[in-house]
Amino acid sequence: MALRKPLAMIAGQIEQIDPAVDTLDAVASEVDIANLTNNNASPIVIGNATYTDAGGGVDLAQANAIATVEVVGLVKDASISAAANGDVQTDGVISATTGQWDAVAGTTGGLAAGTVYYLSPTTAGEITSTAPTAVGQFVVRIGIALSTTELEISILEPIKL
Repeated sequence: MALRKPLAMIAGQIEQIDPAVDTLDAVASEVDIANLTNNNASPIVIGNATYTDAGGGVDLAQANAIATVEVVGLVKDASISAAANGDVQTDGVISATTGQWDAVAGTTGGLAAGTVYYLSPTTAGEITSTAPTAVGQFVVRIGIALSTTELEISILEPIKL
């Protein structure tokens, strides 16, 4: 296999990086967070899946109706009180304790590394490792667990069954 050299913009010119002289050393990650109002009557907690409602805030998403299936992200704050603002993470790696994931994913011991998680069709705001199968429900991929405490958020468009 041929050796490949990365390209860089140097003084306005694209050049190959000389590995004998230059190195690349950077962490590449993208995490988008929106500060939104909780329009649910109750607090929403870390890891809860949310959708943007008609009022421009967020409420708990659920894979059983077109009105609640468009997931914007997962709650990043430990908890967002009703009518309060808080952070919702739309991509990247989100971390929570195993207990916090247990509450949102219905698991014991946190997430299962390598497992894909979907929006729950039965409980608003929850995620599940079992994709919905009933006619009229929606399959919404939320992300994949990297460990018992970390989920790589990669939300896909809903697919109606």
